[in-house]
Amino acid sequence: MRAAIVSAMGVAPTLGEMGLPVPLGGEQRIKVATAAISHVTKARASGVHYSANDEFPFVVGVDGVGRLDDGSRVYFALPRSPFGSMAEFAVADARLCIPLPDDLDDFTAAAIANPGMSSWAALTERARLQRGETVLINGATGTSGRLAVQIAKWLGAGKVLATGRNPIALEEIRQSGADEIISLGAEPEILDKRLMKEFAEGVDIVIDYLWGRSAERLLIAAAKAGSGVSPMRFVQVGSISGSEISLPSAVLRASTIELMGSGNSSVSAGRLIEITGEVLRATMPANLDISFRKVRFADFDAAWPKNDSTSRIVFDLSQGAM
Repeated sequence: MRAAIVSAMGVAPTLGEMGLPVPLGGEQRIKVATAAISHVTKARASGVHYSANDEFPFVVGVDGVGRLDDGSRVYFALPRSPFGSMAEFAVADARLCIPLPDDLDDFTAAAIANPGMSSWAALTERARLQRGETVLINGATGTSGRLAVQIAKWLGAGKVLATGRNPIALEEIRQSGADEIISLGAEPEILDKRLMKEFAEGVDIVIDYLWGRSAERLLIAAAKAGSGVSPMRFVQVGSISGSEISLPSAVLRASTIELMGSGNSSVSAGRLIEITGEVLRATMPANLDISFRKVRFADFDAAWPKNDSTSRIVFDLSQGAM
């Protein structure tokens, strides 16, 4: 079968041939229809993600949409290595296969499942969002951040703040649901004052997609402005701006900030699958929207390096790679 294969550490995946996967006990074979590039997919392919494969060759892709042997349409996650989702066929634990709503198309499902699960899990499982609370999305101008704004509103947030550097994107986010926007590109003094003002008025939850310097600024501002009564839950989800920060110890000692992460190891795999099902079932009723581009699987080699945070690439594998 045709598949997107990583042949060695540090080598980008390319289209090639791989033997057909054979289901083992408790597994389902899936004829893949669509699969999207995600941050975790790219990180695992490059070997930098904590769950990266160390056996070669392997097929890239952590999730997708396809059909089982009985014809039923499913979203599936974590296909058994070395068979990733970016291939004509994959195999996955039957418990990791979710029936899709009839009104949700294959491309939207593949595009929205992973980032939607990420923010939904961060808000519900980790931050324990309560209706009416204020949520700040740090890094809201990317596809995942924009979706997080919508999901926070759907789950009952009373006010949603959005940060980012792209002024045009920030205005678009305001139009699509954010109550307030904060430019991370502002002068440091102006930005710090704005953050202090928002935290003084009350921010219950921060969902952070950036880490790096902006996360430092948010945490310091929260510590300085916080009342010390209600904990502010800071949930780390992504690290687009850097994998490390420099944080004064007093920030945590002198505040009620609860600092935590949300990911594959902080929430059980079973619960993450349940949450993904909740996202997929809510997509149409909540009118959740995510920007994506449909790309033929035959064009994988050219498309892979062009993926960015503004629009997800979703490969069409329904007709194979040729």
